[in-house]
Amino acid sequence: MRLSTKGQYAVRAMVNLACHPGDKPVTLRDISEGEGISLSYLEQLFVKLRRGAIVKSVRGPGGGYVLAKPSGEISVGEVISVVEEPLNPVACLDEDSKGCERSATCITQKVWKGLAEKISEFLTSITIEDLSSEVAALDANTKGPELDVCRSV
Repeated sequence: MRLSTKGQYAVRAMVNLACHPGDKPVTLRDISEGEGISLSYLEQLFVKLRRGAIVKSVRGPGGGYVLAKPSGEISVGEVISVVEEPLNPVACLDEDSKGCERSATCITQKVWKGLAEKISEFLTSITIEDLSSEVAALDANTKGPELDVCRSV
């Protein structure tokens, strides 16, 4: 049930993108350098984010990526669901799982379903705008090296 680097890096990249002022496209190289994430790894993530209609690509000189909708309309849960497998606490809840031979009488399955629902509710309650606002607030109070987005995630 541990979140992989796909989910962690996708959220960091989205916050980085949201922190850039205006509608000017941001290159993956800029995000890569700002977040310390491999450019090739970001390319893979942004293919999924684009297919998930979370970002749009802008071609040509001055091209890059922009958010497909306002950052307040993009939840952390949405970003994670586009790049990750479902975050289920037990294998029997996975969609591709054939379940468990005891699922019809499993008392604990209710617990695991409830936990999965709470995780989903929590992640969808936080927007990219929420996180980018925290970065801006921390950045305003921080002197010295550039603020690491990871500190706010």
